[in-house]
Amino acid sequence: MTARIFVKLILAILAVLLVALVAVDLLVTGVAERSYYASLRDDLESKLKIMALLIDEGRFPQAKEGFARTARAAGGRLTLVAPHGAVLLDSEANPLAMENHGGRPEIAQAREGRAASSLRRSSTLGTPFLYVAMPVRGGVLRIAVPGAEVSGRVSALRRQMLTAFGLVFFPGLVLAAFLARQAARRLDALGQKLNETKTKLDASVEDLENKHAELEKQERARKDFLINVSHELRTPLASIQGYTETLLDGALEDSRNNIKFLQIIRQNTERLARLTADLLALSSLEMKTQRFQFAHYKVNRLLGDGVDLVRPLAEKKRIQLLLQPEVEQAEVYCDLEAVRQTLSNLLDNAVKYTPEQGEIRLGAASIAHGFVEFYVEDTGIGIPTEDLPRLFERFYRADKARSRDLGGTGLGLSIVKYLVRAQGGDVRVSSRPREGSTFFFTLPVKDPSNRESAGIQTQFTHS
Repeated sequence: MTARIFVKLILAILAVLLVALVAVDLLVTGVAERSYYASLRDDLESKLKIMALLIDEGRFPQAKEGFARTARAAGGRLTLVAPHGAVLLDSEANPLAMENHGGRPEIAQAREGRAASSLRRSSTLGTPFLYVAMPVRGGVLRIAVPGAEVSGRVSALRRQMLTAFGLVFFPGLVLAAFLARQAARRLDALGQKLNETKTKLDASVEDLENKHAELEKQERARKDFLINVSHELRTPLASIQGYTETLLDGALEDSRNNIKFLQIIRQNTERLARLTADLLALSSLEMKTQRFQFAHYKVNRLLGDGVDLVRPLAEKKRIQLLLQPEVEQAEVYCDLEAVRQTLSNLLDNAVKYTPEQGEIRLGAASIAHGFVEFYVEDTGIGIPTEDLPRLFERFYRADKARSRDLGGTGLGLSIVKYLVRAQGGDVRVSSRPREGSTFFFTLPVKDPSNRESAGIQTQFTHS
């Protein structure tokens, strides 16, 4: 253990020293190169100023040999360029064979009346040069120094710096090894004590987690029961109340509708009885222990049942319910009560959040991969975009204040999600604020998996 810690510390120190070496090397190299170029440029400009004075006084040599001697004395290559760019004299090449230099950056700037410099590759010789040009009488005078000279001086400086660093590096590494050994021994002793403490803490935490999980499970079951009772019984009770008031208001004497209304009331009463028994089992949806009664059902029957469940609530707000059925033969493989509860929750929300004289569309359409997609579309207040990803979380409300005013618990859409997924489908939502919302859920046409026969009650196709 101590040896591993020691090796890791030494490697870490070595890495830091190497990084420091690279950083210093890059920094010193860059600074030295820039500093030397600046100093050389200033020196060349000074020499050009002296030559410019000689040209003004007529004492500057114009012959090729004298021009070459002056260049050697200045320590560089001299070129005299006419105002229009033609080369008049050059200390190393035949000016007649040289191209027009008017486009060279340093020449172009010098023609504007100021000294200029450029570090680039020579078009004539093909090697890097530092060029410094200055305007003189009769054109531009330029001096060039090979870049290799600068590189050589910078390389020499780098070698000196690396040598000095090496002299310090090895004693420092020995000292670091000694300190690392001492630190490794202390860390090893501390690590052993921490491991012992961790083992004891892990055992205690595991025991506490088991107890906490059991208490949390019991508390969650209690809360889910109370919330589901408050949320899930509201819609059938409202439907019963609505049809009862309709009958009391005179529809009882309407022989064409009174029986239908009473049947709907009985249907909701029976559903209340089933919901009361099923609420205790809703918490098992998340644990996937809830048993469903799967069978094939006509899509249009499911849509019609959904409309009948919320029609009284919609009529109270003068909301128009539009049914857009699927083809007559379309069926889905599902649990009837789960689908009714899903549609009830979605339609109930649509009525709540749609203003008076609004519109709600309920429909379905076959999609790819053997699914039918149901949708509930409203012209309500819509949902902010930032709330959409969390809309199906338990107890999440997009508009908390308004949801409480309308009696919402924040659990309805979560129940929809679990019910649909338990049947092999999925849910999604599309919405824009003040333009309405559309909730979609899919159900399979055929049994998507090999469910255990103990959890399924075989039924005939329902129309």
